[in-house]
Amino acid sequence: MGGALMELVVRAVIVFFFLWAVTRLVGRSTVGELSTFQLVLFIVMGDLVQQGVTQQDYSVTSAVLAVGVFALLTLALSWTNARFPRTRGVTQGIPVVIVENGTPVAKRLRSERMSIDDLRADARQHGIRDLADVEIAILETNGRVSFFTRSGRPEPPPDDPSPIM
Repeated sequence: MGGALMELVVRAVIVFFFLWAVTRLVGRSTVGELSTFQLVLFIVMGDLVQQGVTQQDYSVTSAVLAVGVFALLTLALSWTNARFPRTRGVTQGIPVVIVENGTPVAKRLRSERMSIDDLRADARQHGIRDLADVEIAILETNGRVSFFTRSGRPEPPPDDPSPIM
């Protein structure tokens, strides 16, 4: 029984780091920005992970152990980020300047897999009509964009980001 539980822990560790790598590679989309396909893909991936970790073992012990390993690894990553700030670039990413002096930085937009249309839509949601009004825009590690206009103040998102027709 002990060997099976240890195998479950090893499987959970491997799958945890695999999922971490996949989410880092997928990009900085937040849950509210996922397409329907991406959302379904992540749900299916969750089921596949469960099967891969527990080998179709439906016992409560295996479920608790697998979730416990994921929780401990999540806490370990959080502790590492807090204790060693230099690791944040690897574990969470770094903010990226995507607009400088009103001009989108096409190379960075491509590397972050963000379209100019998405950038413009995000600017509109912050009440910015024209990117020329933006001194700098930064794609944050959480997937949101911070806009700083020529007035020197960050543009807060409006209360109701939906356009009035």
